[in-house]
Amino acid sequence: MNELLNLLKDNARYEVRDLALLLNEDEEKVSEEIRKLEEDKVIAGYHTIINWDKAETPISKAIIFVNCVPERERGYDRIAERISRYPEVESLSLISGKAEFILKVTGKDMREISHFLAHKLAPTEGVNGTETMFILKEYKTNNAVFYNAIEESERLLVTP
Repeated sequence: MNELLNLLKDNARYEVRDLALLLNEDEEKVSEEIRKLEEDKVIAGYHTIINWDKAETPISKAIIFVNCVPERERGYDRIAERISRYPEVESLSLISGKAEFILKVTGKDMREISHFLAHKLAPTEGVNGTETMFILKEYKTNNAVFYNAIEESERLLVTP
């Protein structure tokens, strides 16, 4: 199972027959294993990694640290559930350190993210503080490298 998950993590577009060959397994068995992993929510979705800078699509992203107080009997789960419902929230994790949660949020511009922060996130029950950092440029996400400074500098050296 781990081999199958690692293959799909690196390339979700593999055909079942190719996975079966790589794993030295029967296609039907691989197909059934994928179906079971999806049903059990081990495979929670398939996503495309997009370099928005190259797509020339205006988009802003921010990392937000969220401070909150855990609820009696439920800890942080209900607060996390509330926050995760906002469509602007791309990812949400409980962390150790200076805050309880770290969020990655997206919007069409900084103003939209600021509006989300002021009018949705900050007033959320249980949230008692935030710290926001806007992402200025992404170099790598989900193991996809968007910008390679070494290649860029090597190209500049070969000028006439």
